[in-house]
Amino acid sequence: MIANLMMYCRPELEGAHSRYWALIRHHLSDVGINSPADLLQDAEEFSVWLDPNLVLSQTCGMPYRTRLHGKVTLIGTPDFGLDDCPSGYYRSAIVVRKNDPRQDIYAYKDAVFAYNQTISQSGYAAPFNHLRPLGFWFENRLHSQQHILSAKAVAEGQADIASLDAVTWRLICEYEGFANQLRVLEWTEPTPSLPYISAFGVEQDKVFDAVAKAIADLTELDRDLLGIKGIVYIPEEKYLSIPNPPD
Repeated sequence: MIANLMMYCRPELEGAHSRYWALIRHHLSDVGINSPADLLQDAEEFSVWLDPNLVLSQTCGMPYRTRLHGKVTLIGTPDFGLDDCPSGYYRSAIVVRKNDPRQDIYAYKDAVFAYNQTISQSGYAAPFNHLRPLGFWFENRLHSQQHILSAKAVAEGQADIASLDAVTWRLICEYEGFANQLRVLEWTEPTPSLPYISAFGVEQDKVFDAVAKAIADLTELDRDLLGIKGIVYIPEEKYLSIPNPPD
């Protein structure tokens, strides 16, 4: 058995994630689903997502529609209560340096764009689709591997612009001192947020209910730390309908 909640994992939230998982385990046990005692937070993503013994993990919308759909069970999507987003949806903050005088995104056409992964919905697909009506995509790109490193690269001048999912941006503003060197230039359109998944064939309703009960049982402090308001079910068609950037 394997489980992790690595997408928004950071040292300040380790305890809250552990307590959240303990609550999920409790409610899974109530319906006869065994689960590991500890989250495996540092494992390679696809080795977790495609493990036939996966109890619960969280993936990104783009990996789900391009590589995981039909191979995992879509459980539901946590609602982070983000501004101007429907429940269970999120959007990306396109950030630049606060002192950069450019105010129009087209002025960044030749800028260095930092991105975490080409398979990231919020870091790559969302800005690509956002810019498509303007007829350009960034030719100068810096592969940072992580949202936080994309943001830091912009703050430190190694890149000029980056796209960060709204939850990550909220956490960066909360915990990273360099956030005060950045500003949001534009926001992308909302899309379904990062879904919870289990191994193919798992009883979706039982896992969904266990997670919902765990969220309801969180202390107010842990709920605020994690930013989770609830869980919703977004049909797979909503994820699959989002355009992918070209390879």
